[in-house]
This record gives sequence, structure tokens and C-alpha cells, in this order.
Amino acid sequence: MKYAKSIITGSALLIGISSFYGQCGTQPSAAQKEENAPIWADEFNTNGAPDSLKWGYDIGNGNNGWGNAEAQYYTSRPENVEVSDGTLKIKAIKEDYNGSAYTSARLLTKGKFDFTYGRVEVRAKLPAGKGTWPAIWLLGSNVDKAGWPECGEIDIMEHAGNRQNKIDGTVHYPGGYGANGPTYFTTLTDASENFHVYALDWSPTVIKWYVDGKEFSSFDNNKDIPFNHDFFVLLNFAVGGSFGGLIDPAFTGGVFEVDYVRVYKN
Repeated sequence: MKYAKSIITGSALLIGISSFYGQCGTQPSAAQKEENAPIWADEFNTNGAPDSLKWGYDIGNGNNGWGNAEAQYYTSRPENVEVSDGTLKIKAIKEDYNGSAYTSARLLTKGKFDFTYGRVEVRAKLPAGKGTWPAIWLLGSNVDKAGWPECGEIDIMEHAGNRQNKIDGTVHYPGGYGANGPTYFTTLTDASENFHVYALDWSPTVIKWYVDGKEFSSFDNNKDIPFNHDFFVLLNFAVGGSFGGLIDPAFTGGVFEVDYVRVYKN
């Protein structure tokens, strides 16, 4: 999910730690629980609007769809974003709204939570339909001052309905951004039918991508590229655009469903 220039994608060890200890018949000690606790999380267990202490919104369509020629207008309306039955639901809807043909939502922790290095785990079920483009990503907290791509961007998960079940991970930085950003992928068979855990390990030396605890690629980090300062978290559901591609005329709506977001310290 490339950020517009004008406004400017956790490791396997802990994904199933509770079930691991249960299978072994041994419960973790208090010290182990503290060590394994996330430094920030949202389990989406309270019905209604997302927690305003944790999430804000980008509202509008930016410059030509946030710089990627997307078709949606982002809102904070309950029609487009709500928490219910233990999950966050970001909903794209085909409707005429403020000059756009679709609505959806884009949530971000900017100004509320950011971090440098760690592990991010997001359990999610992805929408289906040609033109859909859900994303889980990180953006440099200095974006307003440095601009994009100078701030750095890490895409944990992007999925285009036109390439169903192909899961992409990408980094964007000066010298490697947009279509030239280093991109890696893996494939699933049921991205829109079942939940999967999309995860990232980020350290001063390497960035690694995982799906369901299995590493599928890595990128070497170093002090000369902008992946060594605070980043914040974004979740959004775009429609069309440079990555989402052509929209199926029969597409009337879809849901990007998130069970939890957890951030751990390295």
C-alpha cells in the first residue's frame, strides 16, 4: 500500500504459545507471560467503533485516491468500519459518496502508538472480488516531515483480488519504491475463506515476512535506509488502483476482517 507523495506491508515462536503450553500440559510462568506479552495490542473484543485511544482514520480520497488511482472514499462511518463478535470489520461498499464510486475505511495508529523494531502479528480473513485490495502495513512516523518514500514503508500483507491467494510483502524507501520497491510473495489456497496470521519480524539487520508462522522472505536492513526509527500501524481496504487493478462491475461490497493486532518487542 504505497503512500501518496502528496500527503505525504511476529515470529512463529509466539503465534501459538498458548496452545503449545496447553499441549505440553505445562502453563507458562508469570515471568514467561510477562516476557511474551505484546507491548501493544487490540483484540477487538468490544462491540462498536474501534478504540479511539488506539486508532485514528484517514478520511477522504486524497490526491487521486491517496496517490494510487483508487476508487474508494475513506470514512469513519459504522457502515464502513465496526467491531462486532470479536473482530474488526472494514467494509468496502459500492455507492456514490462525495464523488467516489465506493466507500471503505483506513485505520492508523499515528499519534497514538509507534515503535522501532519488533514483531507484528495480525490474524485476518481477506475479502474476495476483483479490484479488492486489503493491506496491513507500517509507515515511518516522520512522514509529515520527511515525506514519502523518505520516511520508509513496510507492507506486511497486501492482497489483490485480481491475483487471488497471492500474498505480497514489500518495502518502500528512496531508491526502491512504488513499482520498484522490493516485493516478495507467497501463496495460500483460502485467503478469503479462513483466517491466517500475517506477521513481520523487524530488526536493525533484517526484515522477515511470515504467514502462519512460516517465513516466506526477508530483506536486509542497514543504517543507510529508513527502517531504523519509529513506525506506526495501518489497516485499510482499498478498491481498484495501481495494485488492486480492474474492479469487477458485479462487485458491490466486501469485508476485511481482523481478529487481532499484536506488537511484540524484539
